[in-house]
Amino acid sequence: MNVHLTGQSEKFVNDQLARGACRTPEEVIQRALEVLQAEEEWIEDHKDAIHAKIERAFGQFERGEFFTAEQSRADMEKHKAAWLSKTQR
Repeated sequence: MNVHLTGQSEKFVNDQLARGACRTPEEVIQRALEVLQAEEEWIEDHKDAIHAKIERAFGQFERGEFFTAEQSRADMEKHKAAWLSKTQR
């Protein structure tokens, strides 16, 4: 099988080789495929929980229980600050 990489993908492969993360382009592709497979397995293993959370979110939205974009950003910043404070200890 021959694969043509975009310029951006080729740059990524070359960067990995330059960093020493992998020794050959094939090794970079193999690692990328392993990560993709692990991600797909994780999604499959957690699909019921993912679907339940999505359904719960739809229900909350239908009931008007949601944040505005500004509220969401503020909430995310609050959680980020708490996380940073905890990890810097």
